[in-house]
Amino acid sequence: MAPLISFVIPVFNEAPRVAGLLEELRRRYPDSQLIVVDGGSTDKTVQAAMPHCDQILLAESGRARQMNLGGRVARGDYLFFLHADTTPTATAAQLAGSLAESPAWGFCPVRLSGPRRVFRLIEWAMNWRSRLTRVATGDQMLFMKRELFAQTEGFDDIPLMEDVAYCKRLRRLAAPVVAAQPVVTSSRRWEQRGVVRTVVTMWLLRLAFVLGVSPERLHRAYYGQ
Repeated sequence: MAPLISFVIPVFNEAPRVAGLLEELRRRYPDSQLIVVDGGSTDKTVQAAMPHCDQILLAESGRARQMNLGGRVARGDYLFFLHADTTPTATAAQLAGSLAESPAWGFCPVRLSGPRRVFRLIEWAMNWRSRLTRVATGDQMLFMKRELFAQTEGFDDIPLMEDVAYCKRLRRLAAPVVAAQPVVTSSRRWEQRGVVRTVVTMWLLRLAFVLGVSPERLHRAYYGQ
């Protein structure tokens, strides 16, 4: 029997996208549990998501807090943490195949939605780095056994780099599995901010995090707050 899967989707002002994502997940994975965790949206995200998910939760703002709340109430054997602007490409059978060996945790390769050649280079670099370091970003649909999530007490309660920090803890416990099928994530951040500026900013943020700069300070620098 294939393991039960719970998708935990943190959202904030994603009204234009969330219903379409949930409909796609329901079509591809009809037996999965869909949990949406809203972080204080000021648009109609909650209303858009409500008819299409199994459960909608209201949490304090902050992706780590939202994912932790969703993970605590999920009943799946495996928890898949999925951003609202990211869509899996695997079929239900392929997704089950990624879990056939009962991996402790893992993530997916990423493909960017934009058609420009530069996005192929960026996604190649992201996938190469994550395989080499065994550290993925939230765009890569992190997944893990529910028992491991409970054992590790979930994501670090920090405003930025929560996915990086969590992967570094998880890799000390077990090597990740990298799924064969990619997820497609929106290239909007590169398109809106500029490719070079966004790449440089993201690498500088990761370097600063490694060097010990606080996530709170990095959050202010990234979001201009």
